[in-house]
Amino acid sequence: MGSWIGAAREFDLAQCARGQTLTGRGKRSGRQYPTGEQYDVNYDQIFDQAIDRLHAEGRYRVFIDILRNKGAYPNARCFAGHNGPKPITVWCSNDYLAMGQHPKVIEAMESALHDVGAGSGGTRNIGGNTHYHVDLEYELADLHGKEGALLFTSGYVSNDTTLTTLGKLLPGCVIFSDELNHASMIAGIRNSGCEKRVWRHNDIAHLEELLAAEDEATPKLIAFESVYSMDGDVAPIHAICDLADKYNALTYIDEVHAVGMYGARGGGISERDDAASRIDIIEGTLGKAFGVMGGYIAADKRIIDCVRSYAPGFIFTTSLSPVLVAGVLASVRHLKSSSVEREAQQASAAFLKDAMRDAGLPVMDSTTHIVPLMVGDPVRAKKISDILLAEYGVYVQPINFPTVPRGTERLRFTPGPAHTEQMMRDLVGALVEIWDRLELELRKAA
Repeated sequence: MGSWIGAAREFDLAQCARGQTLTGRGKRSGRQYPTGEQYDVNYDQIFDQAIDRLHAEGRYRVFIDILRNKGAYPNARCFAGHNGPKPITVWCSNDYLAMGQHPKVIEAMESALHDVGAGSGGTRNIGGNTHYHVDLEYELADLHGKEGALLFTSGYVSNDTTLTTLGKLLPGCVIFSDELNHASMIAGIRNSGCEKRVWRHNDIAHLEELLAAEDEATPKLIAFESVYSMDGDVAPIHAICDLADKYNALTYIDEVHAVGMYGARGGGISERDDAASRIDIIEGTLGKAFGVMGGYIAADKRIIDCVRSYAPGFIFTTSLSPVLVAGVLASVRHLKSSSVEREAQQASAAFLKDAMRDAGLPVMDSTTHIVPLMVGDPVRAKKISDILLAEYGVYVQPINFPTVPRGTERLRFTPGPAHTEQMMRDLVGALVEIWDRLELELRKAA
């Protein structure tokens, strides 16, 4: 998942149709309106022009056709643009710790498949609580030191559904949102119907100014992330909690890029910074560091019960396959007791940042495992990505608007514990060659 910035905060698909003509026949015939006028809407033309604009701006998204090699991550096979599979190295996966390849995870999923079959049988209301779900929610609540947890089908759904539900349950609630919050958080806040106040990224003074302007009796919710995945920076959690205490606000933290990655047991930045007990709702994903699929929240039992009982995005959605849940359960339990993967990943990220910096590549400052390389132009970012894949067997996806602001397009690398130092040296050498070929500027060594 990426962040939506500035104007992208209010990005509405309806804008795609702005400026479109309603005249001229296409495959769909015109409709007679009560006024007697006839408007012919060419739907095909509208859709074609929407896609053409993306091509013109250089930010049309192409999804690579690959298969990962079991037990050999980051090695994979690419099927695009050539005959048969081509060996490649993956550099942008959010399976940060390669837990999707871990023998314990695969074995647990295979065992569950042969034990209970493939699917869950429907919603938990109808199909029941598969016992794997009960066990995993217990483990996740324990991971964050909370009374309860609730599973969703993805991190996007957990954010959208929970924020929507909380906003509707709290009368007159005002939600305070960091300006770099993820699109799923923005969607949940919008769908809640609450008033919102957007505070400048990690700007505690601005947040307090907005909080102080509200009536003391108004319910307030502060929503923010721990690790912001496009820049790799971290929220000042304790300072935010201090303001929440001062102004009687609930706190909601998105830890999707931190769970499994930080803390002695993988509880995220809130565990690392000894702040989990100060956060009311902790949201996380099961599809990144834990390597499988799904999302969740952890909170006190009262909040969990309210979301479980009122959230359409939970009530009316088929629950996660027990096969997936079994895999996550093995992953969470393993990472609670093992820091080997975390330490190796952090070492890889530090090595790659230093190597890029020493080579003069424009690597952005990052205090986390994210390694963003600034390009600043969508066409060039796509060109660099294409050359890396075609000529060097390196896969890294360009990051463009609306995930990041226009003019800050970048390549986002996520080296993992299985990326070797030689792989990273080869990658840096390839980037330097491409930078020279495209006549891009390298930074001079200090």
